[in-house]
Amino acid sequence: MARREDNRRDKRDEEQNEFVDRLVHINRVAKTVKGGRRMGFAALVIVGDENGRVGFGKGKAREVPEAIRKATEEAKKTMIRVPLREGRTIHHDMRGRHGAGKILMRSAPPGTGVIAGGPMRAVLECLGVQDVVGKSLGTSNPYNMVRATFDALKAAESPRSIANKRGKKVGDIVTRRQDGASAPDAIEA
Repeated sequence: MARREDNRRDKRDEEQNEFVDRLVHINRVAKTVKGGRRMGFAALVIVGDENGRVGFGKGKAREVPEAIRKATEEAKKTMIRVPLREGRTIHHDMRGRHGAGKILMRSAPPGTGVIAGGPMRAVLECLGVQDVVGKSLGTSNPYNMVRATFDALKAAESPRSIANKRGKKVGDIVTRRQDGASAPDAIEA
């Protein structure tokens, strides 16, 4: 019997180590009742495996730890897979929108890092992106920024998936730059 419980505990610990979670925002909320105000907490959590999967969740409870636990459980249920180029950046520029939240993301060369603010940074780091430039163009509301980021990430496609849709080879869609080659619009000397 004790062996079975140890097995369950090991599986839970393994699952815990598999995902990285980030607490993005905690909001104290109040409900007015007959005797006064009843305080509660709302949490926004991002969960990812740092390998192309990410999700977000919201949780409300009377205690902060319980709200975070609920948000984490919801985030694990709503994970999406995003194709990454070379496991470090996104394949193409993306725009996302949710309500007044608008974001723009661009792929970046190696060594750039994650240049993005607040909630968008948390999503990209949990996703496993290492080089990207992001900009929030609308509201700074964390809920809308996270949803706008997910709107953009859901539209992400890899060259392989586009080649399959068009019935072509990946090489026909993506052109490789040769070593030492200059950019197409560079001035020839």
